[in-house]
Amino acid sequence: MSEKVLITGGAGYIGSVLVKQLLDKGLRVTVYDSLLFNQASLLDCCHERGFKFIRGDVADWSKIGALLKGFDIIIPLAAIVGAPACARNPALTRLVNYESPLEMLKKLSSSQVVLFPTTNSGYGIGAADQYCDENSPLRPISDYARSKVEIEDAFLQKGSAVTFRLATVFGISPRMRLDLLVNDFVYRAVKDRFIVLFEEEFRRNYIHIRDVGKAFMLGIDQYDKMRGEPFNVGLSSANLTKRELCEKIQEQVPEFEVFTSDNGEDPDKRDYLISNEKIESLGWVADYSLDDGIEELIKGYQILRPNIFANV
Repeated sequence: MSEKVLITGGAGYIGSVLVKQLLDKGLRVTVYDSLLFNQASLLDCCHERGFKFIRGDVADWSKIGALLKGFDIIIPLAAIVGAPACARNPALTRLVNYESPLEMLKKLSSSQVVLFPTTNSGYGIGAADQYCDENSPLRPISDYARSKVEIEDAFLQKGSAVTFRLATVFGISPRMRLDLLVNDFVYRAVKDRFIVLFEEEFRRNYIHIRDVGKAFMLGIDQYDKMRGEPFNVGLSSANLTKRELCEKIQEQVPEFEVFTSDNGEDPDKRDYLISNEKIESLGWVADYSLDDGIEELIKGYQILRPNIFANV
């Protein structure tokens, strides 16, 4: 492969893993990132001849516009992620998560491959005991999910994009995030040995960070089949409630105690079952189970100083 890839936000949680996966496949990768969190997550890529880094803001539309035409594949990862982080500055969230990718979209050629990550939180609250597939209605609850649903629609209308509705991602990354549910719960198990759950029956789907990268590679390899379509990306074996997730963690951390409270509220009140059959029908199969991820996180938390690894 010799395609040139531009990844905005490529020094973030997903990008810091994805960039290396793309380089290992022989692609030439340019990362455009503001390094908002002062991360140094791509240092181990600097020896790669196919790697280039440009420091910049996605709201600098003239700079982004001048860059775009030189690339075959565009992966817009830059975003303020998660309901709590978005709630801190709604105006900035709108600028970064909606207005900036929309401006990028206006400058893209129909011949360029676009792989756009969104979130399955757009399904909001699903019908009881019914799976949400790509034809299910989107009922986003949080500002983050609403902006993602809006911009996903714009990319799909373009006709040249593949969009990935990601489940809640977990696993170790050079730019770690502890505010993601599995990562957070395992940290509490390892460090605190207890957790207090609220709204414990809310159900979500989960996916390992490296399997997210595998989905992007599928989007490149099977672009002609996938273009113009959304795809759920998650573990079909991991449609679990918060309580069930804790019970999975207890299998590896038996001393982890789980308590229940009626006093808390989830800022992103999603609750659904997700079908990943559409992407699986193309031959995509996750390599990492939830158990694999929990084991990986337990090891990683013996190394990390986690106070610096949070978006909020």
